[in-house]
Amino acid sequence: MGKQTGAHIVWDWNGTLFHDNDAIIGATNAAFAELGLAPITMERYRALYCVPVPKFYERLMGRLPTDAEWEVMDETFHRYYAEHRVRCGLTAGAVDLLAGWGSAGRSQSILSMYVHDELVPLVRGFGIEAHFLRVDGRVGPSGGSKAEHMVRHLGALVGVDPGRTVVIGDAADDAVAALHVGARAVLYTGGSHGRASLEVVGVPVVDSLEEAVVEAERLAA
Repeated sequence: MGKQTGAHIVWDWNGTLFHDNDAIIGATNAAFAELGLAPITMERYRALYCVPVPKFYERLMGRLPTDAEWEVMDETFHRYYAEHRVRCGLTAGAVDLLAGWGSAGRSQSILSMYVHDELVPLVRGFGIEAHFLRVDGRVGPSGGSKAEHMVRHLGALVGVDPGRTVVIGDAADDAVAALHVGARAVLYTGGSHGRASLEVVGVPVVDSLEEAVVEAERLAA
């Protein structure tokens, strides 16, 4: 990517670079149907979504799912999502923003809680892999926080300073993970959380990825 300036973006994937809201809500409702629960709207999902994911289900069910219920819901969610993600594409403007950040001598990477072995070929299939120093998905059980994954991700990025790193994501947990490693965060309203849910976190909240990159440039200066 040429001479590095020190500023680095860690991009989230689902709901941020990858506009997969339709697949997410469909998979969520497929998981609910397994337990006889009524479907929810995208608006309700964005108002209530949180991690760890079982807590999100508790908000909707009035109780935590049992281990057996969680296993059924998690398997159903991922099976449905894998079938329907093929209809989803990158968020509008993402390709140009990735190219512009890199051509300015800055670095970037992806850290996602989507399973690693499925994430990498998906990113590669969009022809954008070369923009990133590293692409990391989740290894291990689903449903947890991104914070410890962020520790490992930044630890593997040689020469990247957490103090000049900005995490761009669509969930409050992205900001939690950023603060956990001494990085900054910008949250985008186009994914899993509505604006009201994001503003309580206390980091910049934006309505487009273009605005997110402008904020990242300012924060990493």
